[in-house]
Amino acid sequence: MPIVRVESGIPGLDKLIEGGFVKGSTNLVAGYSGTGKTIFGCQFILQGLKIGENGVYVTLEESKEDILEDVSRFGWDLTFKRYIDQNKFLLYSTFPMSIKKLEESVFDLVKKINAKRFVLDSLTVASLGWEETKDISKMRRDTFDFMTTLKRLGVTSLLLTEIPETETKALSRFGFEEFVVDGVIILNYLEYVAARTPRSLIIRKMRRTKQGMDVYPFEITNNGIIVKKG
Repeated sequence: MPIVRVESGIPGLDKLIEGGFVKGSTNLVAGYSGTGKTIFGCQFILQGLKIGENGVYVTLEESKEDILEDVSRFGWDLTFKRYIDQNKFLLYSTFPMSIKKLEESVFDLVKKINAKRFVLDSLTVASLGWEETKDISKMRRDTFDFMTTLKRLGVTSLLLTEIPETETKALSRFGFEEFVVDGVIILNYLEYVAARTPRSLIIRKMRRTKQGMDVYPFEITNNGIIVKKG
């Protein structure tokens, strides 16, 4: 059975992952502060809206107004507001106290508008409020259940996460998140470099995909993120 691909909306990325994310997959977008994770997620949602795929963006870090203000530099705020008015896009701000409560909220939001794309911003902040954080094994099971729910809903998902600044080899807060998702993209920022493009990405993992294996510079332009040739 042929694999269906979902366009990322990030120019230059899809050719590195055989045309896009696997439809219905759950993908981790990990990066340090300032690498463009929120822009990446919004750009992914925007691409779907343009081609008739409803989207849900759940923010745990900022208010809805802050997110719209963040993307106003690209002119996306008015576009998003139009899709919100048309009930094709839900921008939802919350702070759940458990992964189960988050799962319930996401399930209801996705079903409400028959969404095809979903973004959680961010998994790092979500973990800070989970009541189960003292039991890592339970968190892993519940996180896996959350991913299973996303797959059952049929949405292609991006889970944004902050790379811990103090642990250079860690990709997530608890160290298991990258193992329960289908794909992992790492966004890097080199603060002290002579290169014209200090930001870069690595495709660490992408199931059922022959991915690019290089380090790929990208820029945040007036039109959003654009991936350059490695």
